[in-house]
Amino acid sequence: LADIAAGIGGFEGNAQTLRLLTRLEPKVFHSDGRSAGVNLTRASLDAAVKYPWTLAEAAKYDGGRGVKFCVYPDDEDVFRWLKTGAPEARKPMECQVMDLSDDIAYSVHDVEDAIATGAFNPLVLADPRMIGCIIEATRSWYGSKWDADELERAFGRLRRLRMFPDHFDGSRQALAQLKNITSDLIGRFAWSVENATRDTYGDGPLTRYSANVVIPEETSYEIVALKGIAVYFVMAPREREPFHQEELKIVSDLVDVLMADSPLPSDALESQFLADWNESTNDDERLRVAIDQVASLTDNSALALHSILC
Repeated sequence: LADIAAGIGGFEGNAQTLRLLTRLEPKVFHSDGRSAGVNLTRASLDAAVKYPWTLAEAAKYDGGRGVKFCVYPDDEDVFRWLKTGAPEARKPMECQVMDLSDDIAYSVHDVEDAIATGAFNPLVLADPRMIGCIIEATRSWYGSKWDADELERAFGRLRRLRMFPDHFDGSRQALAQLKNITSDLIGRFAWSVENATRDTYGDGPLTRYSANVVIPEETSYEIVALKGIAVYFVMAPREREPFHQEELKIVSDLVDVLMADSPLPSDALESQFLADWNESTNDDERLRVAIDQVASLTDNSALALHSILC
């Protein structure tokens, strides 16, 4: 979808979230008939804006990667409103907590899933060459700002603390041990950040732009090390699988079907998107509507719709 939408302001999961909260999810409408989405407060919306900039601004703020952003061009009005009085390109405390929680959850549970499904055997971490391969993949995926030596030390700490099971045979006992390790990791990361943040800002309320989450460097490296395991054993191999290419084709086919009769709406266009389509004045605006519908589909509904239409 990002490739398909490259000429209309891009596609990004976080930007789509803002669009859902402020426009697509039907609950409250303005007096002029425009949807207000679920009608959240500025503070609530601000907490959800993980990358507070547009695609055009991403290269400036996104650590040089220029791929992560939180607002499409036609959603800038609500973005400017929710950021009224806020420092430029800053995330409030609530968003930083959400962001960290997201990182912890993904890093820990992706490794848990990889072990449970057999994609990753923790015993391979005893081989320094394998650690080197994982570190290389991690830095390729997340950026060279992550020092290789520090990543190696992070793996060493996690292994010394027995944060990987010695073996996994899929038994109930092994699953219980794995889930306990998962809980230990989450507790280790959360407590280290809470302690560091309180040591910096004291015991008062930490809200909006009055403070920042303080993440110890060792904790950051341990989280990224776990994410690197998921990259090396799960995500990178998956992108080379033939089925991944089939998935990409399903998505692009569905967009093509929705756009095929433009400016007339496709019979496949869902009723909730019909008004948006009819209000569109050109194919770029209609493409955004088509992408909104495809992005709203579950895996199963996308497969079912593709089998019917294509």
